[in-house]
Amino acid sequence: MSDGIFLGLASNDAGGLPQSLNLKRANRHGLIAGATGTGKTVTLQGIAESFSAAGVPVFVADVKGDLSGISMAGSPTFKNADKLVSRAKEVGLGNYAYSDNPAIFWDLYGEQGHPIRTTVSEMGPLLLSRLMNLNETQEGVLSIAFRYADEEGLLLLDLGDLQAMLAYCAENAEMLSAKYGNVTKASVGTIQRQLLQLDSQGGGHFFGEPALDIHDFIKTDDQGRGYINVLAADKLMQSPKLYSTFLLWLLSELFETLPEVGDPEKPVLVFFFDEAHLLFDEAPKALTDKIEQVVRLIRSKGVGIYFITQNPIDIPEDVAGQLGNRVQHALRAFTPRDQKAIKAAAETFRINPDLDVATAITELKTGEALVSLLQEDGSPSIVQRTLIAPPRSRLGPVDAKERAIIQSISPVAGKYDDAVDRESAEEILAARGNAAAAAATAAKAQAEADKAAAAQAKVEAKQQEAALKEQARAEAAAAREAAKPSALGRAVQSATRSAASTVGRQVANELTKAVFGGSSRKSTSGGIAGSLVRGILGSLFK
Repeated sequence: MSDGIFLGLASNDAGGLPQSLNLKRANRHGLIAGATGTGKTVTLQGIAESFSAAGVPVFVADVKGDLSGISMAGSPTFKNADKLVSRAKEVGLGNYAYSDNPAIFWDLYGEQGHPIRTTVSEMGPLLLSRLMNLNETQEGVLSIAFRYADEEGLLLLDLGDLQAMLAYCAENAEMLSAKYGNVTKASVGTIQRQLLQLDSQGGGHFFGEPALDIHDFIKTDDQGRGYINVLAADKLMQSPKLYSTFLLWLLSELFETLPEVGDPEKPVLVFFFDEAHLLFDEAPKALTDKIEQVVRLIRSKGVGIYFITQNPIDIPEDVAGQLGNRVQHALRAFTPRDQKAIKAAAETFRINPDLDVATAITELKTGEALVSLLQEDGSPSIVQRTLIAPPRSRLGPVDAKERAIIQSISPVAGKYDDAVDRESAEEILAARGNAAAAAATAAKAQAEADKAAAAQAKVEAKQQEAALKEQARAEAAAAREAAKPSALGRAVQSATRSAASTVGRQVANELTKAVFGGSSRKSTSGGIAGSLVRGILGSLFK
């Protein structure tokens, strides 16, 4: 293995100086820029397969759908094959021959490759806010939802989990506001609508399990060649925010996962991000700062990042300042912005006294580029007008049958193809809700039963009170009845009273006569009275 990757031959140098990318400096990032049709994709393909041949794994985003051909050997029967052979001779590639490369196809939608998934938790509130274009207040509410889920041990794996968590936040806004800060139902509702929109754009395919193991991007085949990971991005480009957020998430995952290696003999992994301007379009400063930080620090993890874009001024200055290896294809000075880009591009190169860079940029042919690469000591080389070496793999896409065969022999075949839905926030919150509903139903039923029992007890108490009153009345009546004499007794009593009354009157009369005197019949009456008195006294002394 050589110490460098041959890019091409400097056409403006008297000796035809080869231009090579130093593998020890390949992790210092790079830029491939140029107008449409100037050869950027061919340059990217050639560099990527050279990295693979050197044992360096590669990731490429296939925006136009034609980079999948990197997995197949070129052929003399394919379009422009004669031009590739001719260019190989021009740059001095005497050993030029067609060859394939080990490749793994990936697709966020799972249609043209293995699905790439991550969890909502791993994505985090900052990137999700960027993805959904949330304002600062809404981002704060989303952060609260993440914080509460983390504290409660609620896994946020897919969009369903996040929707359930947000619904919970809306229902418990007062409680959460008291602990974490203001949570309004209006903000929650806005986030939920954005999630629905994201899901309708296919974002739901990206969130879930099994989540991508970043180490599956860092593989070599049995010949020691690095696998080229090809992301099908032609459909993904229809959702540019999802595309850019995915790329930034990928960088962040690499940065957080890979160990520090300093400056290795060759990169651990090299990324090529096509349509790189999408990373920065309308990005808030906080996000741009995040990208700049990752790009600046990830080189110590052995990762090289190469941005591919039409206009070099699409890359923010803080990020562009980290790009040491530069390949500038032709630019057209049709607009003031184009002229500004030409001037900016010319000023970024190390001056070549024999080359008018600003003029050369507008005169470059297809397949030509201005090249400045980092040297052994880390300094940039003098810019050279260079004819780029042709790739050895196919220029053009693979067909469906070829893609299926390559997927079937993939080293990760079967690992990510079937989604897994384990218990997470959505299921747990639903179970809690069902339990709470069941408890509420049971409590309501118990309250109704208690109410019915109380009503029944009240009725029974009234009935018992009435029965007791009735019993008391009956007993009183019976007592009164029992106290009354019988008919015979009443007759005897009446007769006795009558007799006693008659005798009493007679006695009274006799006594009156005896006291006050009377006729001759007094003796008879006195006899009677005396007889009665004697009878009574006799009875007393028997």
